[in-house]
Amino acid sequence: MKHFVMASLAALFTFGVQAETPDADLLHKGEQVAIASDCQACHTAPGSKSAFSGGYGIASPMGTIYSTNITPSATGIGNYSEAEFSNAVRLGKRADGASLYPAMPYTSYSKMTDEDVHALYFYFMRGVKPIDQANQQTDLPFPFNLRFSMVFWNLLFADKGAYQNDNSQSPEWNRGNYLVNGLAHCNTCHTPRGVLMQEKSDQPLAGGPLGSWYAPNITSDPISGIGGWSNQELVQYLKTGRAEGKNQAAGGMAEAVENSLQYLPESDLNAIAVYLKSTAPIRESGETQPAYQHGQPMDVENSIRGRNPNNANHTLSNGEVLFSGNCASCHQPDGAGSANQAYPSLFHNTATGMRNPDNLIAAILFGVQRKTAAGEVLMPGFSSPSYVDKLTDQQVAEISNFVLHNYGNADVRVTAWDVAWVRKGGHPPLLAQAQPWILPGIIAAIVVLLVIIALWRRKRRRNAL
Repeated sequence: MKHFVMASLAALFTFGVQAETPDADLLHKGEQVAIASDCQACHTAPGSKSAFSGGYGIASPMGTIYSTNITPSATGIGNYSEAEFSNAVRLGKRADGASLYPAMPYTSYSKMTDEDVHALYFYFMRGVKPIDQANQQTDLPFPFNLRFSMVFWNLLFADKGAYQNDNSQSPEWNRGNYLVNGLAHCNTCHTPRGVLMQEKSDQPLAGGPLGSWYAPNITSDPISGIGGWSNQELVQYLKTGRAEGKNQAAGGMAEAVENSLQYLPESDLNAIAVYLKSTAPIRESGETQPAYQHGQPMDVENSIRGRNPNNANHTLSNGEVLFSGNCASCHQPDGAGSANQAYPSLFHNTATGMRNPDNLIAAILFGVQRKTAAGEVLMPGFSSPSYVDKLTDQQVAEISNFVLHNYGNADVRVTAWDVAWVRKGGHPPLLAQAQPWILPGIIAAIVVLLVIIALWRRKRRRNAL
């Protein structure tokens, strides 16, 4: 009898272990999908210790959109069925029927497979700690606050088609395609937008403005895109945020590397590189040289040393002395950067070699912060309230022009006006510029229509007499 009981307990234990294994595997798979999709970056407020609890203010041309609590709590998605969760992720439709704004990249997540959605739902419901935190309400100006208008936008621009493997391509290429245009949603940032903020389908991954920053061209073009990068350099960049002699991640890309890309398996990073190197090349008009090939060393101290007496005041009057006083201690007087390149070289650097200088300006204004397994990179922002001697728009322009002329693309010029726009969050698109006139325009159109109807009715009465 004793042996029977022991055998029964052993069998039950073995059955329990076997029963738990699929759940553990599914939980791990869901976590990997969440990492690849970069859910935490947007759904966790800066400085918050409660992952996925929402409250992150996503700057958009239409106004600030606050991410929601997606923990399995009553204030989060705890009451969502799997079907409702799938609709939110892939169709941009909340459980209450309201439409999400495409700051939530459901236009890319629509490619997510049923298996990945199921695993992601399981992870959020079983593997994420519930946090009872109320959502901060998004309050956009009229007419962008009319969420039902997204129904029409989705009909016009949202692709609801599931991802389909291309059997003429390798499994690695297909995985890369799925990541770039689906889970990792690279396309949402690196594809230019049209008048109604839709992705321009004829220019995939060709680059475009992203608030204060600029998401560069990542097509296979060797001049404008990443065609001149090796697969190994691309993998290194995605994993660490830096590819020596090419580029360093800042802004939103630094967040993607820190929160998502560095945790992807090497096979996924290789797949992304394979896919990107196979994309149709898109050349930007007038470009003849890759951004990372511009510039050379130039020691600023040789040109300014001894120019003024030791007790002189108000000498920070141009780009070279402003660079010497604010930048040279880290990036070195010759612009070569620190030995470990934590402070990168300013020549052979995409940020200084691009024809669009926004990333250079934004790095000066807002700084660079990136933490990976390779180490932490921290550059202070010279517009930060904590910085004692904040730089004016004109001073930032002077530094930018000195850097561009000596270390980067000498054909590019920056004005104080350019800096002011970057400081404000970037040039607003046409739709945002038109916003103050939309309501008056609607009222005027209604008035005109009423006048036309009134005149028509009067004319009809006269004819009847």
